[in-house]
Amino acid sequence: MNQSNRIFDGLGRVMNEAAGVADGVRREVETVVKSQATRIVNDMDLVKREDFDALRELVQVQGEEIEALRAQLAALAGDKSKS
Repeated sequence: MNQSNRIFDGLGRVMNEAAGVADGVRREVETVVKSQATRIVNDMDLVKREDFDALRELVQVQGEEIEALRAQLAALAGDKSKS
């Protein structure tokens, strides 16, 4: 009986150590994958979200200004045709 307990204790220790090693390997793989993904994204030279949002706002404002200028031009063209 005592011998059987030692075997199970030893087996339990080996399983706990294996679980610890597996967790370490998992963390190491996550770190490598994250660093590779970061490197790939940086190499792609993508635009930052803040820059994209600022440019989108600028384009929207310019679009509104263009529409206002078109309306003024149409009004001026209408006045000239009445003369």
